[in-house]
Amino acid sequence: MLVFTKKEKTLIKKLNTPAKVQDFLNSLKFNFEEKGETLKSPVRVLREGNAHCMEGALLGAYLLSLQGFKPFVLLLKATKHDYDHVIAPFKQGGLWGALSKTNHAVLRYREPVYKSVRELVMSYFHEYFLDSGVKTLRKYSALLNLNVFEKDWMLSDGDLWGIDEELDKIKHFNILNKNLIKKLRKADKVEIKAGQVVEYKK
Repeated sequence: MLVFTKKEKTLIKKLNTPAKVQDFLNSLKFNFEEKGETLKSPVRVLREGNAHCMEGALLGAYLLSLQGFKPFVLLLKATKHDYDHVIAPFKQGGLWGALSKTNHAVLRYREPVYKSVRELVMSYFHEYFLDSGVKTLRKYSALLNLNVFEKDWMLSDGDLWGIDEELDKIKHFNILNKNLIKKLRKADKVEIKAGQVVEYKK
């Protein structure tokens, strides 16, 4: 088990709004997992200075919890041809928003302007597509409250695969039925081009 350094505690104290947390997540390099798959704890992300989407969501949810928010993460489930994505939803003023760590121009932060979790999820639907333009978002998970895990999960020196497993096991909701899937229009060429913009290169 690790502990936060004085410098890390000072940084954490400064990240006192969802917007500031998102700005910090954006500043982290993207974890391309070049040495193998990882699921680092928040303290390890701070030490190593990089994160992929789920690592960013875990760090974001933890930082939000220090501000009085519940530490939620949510899985956006795509078809087998695309990658899933994990976000950290938060409720502010009765409305939902989300933190998101991504390397792309889409699937990013959401302002807290959505009336329900489903409405929040659906804001990502049209941004979720392959280079062919085929739209791929199919399901989303129930909210997973990280408080159900051991109290020092954010200080783990190992990988947090148990959280990943629980996110897969938790209830998932279908976004659309098979008849609608067949009728989906492909993303436009300009949308596809925008979706290929990345923040960090390998």
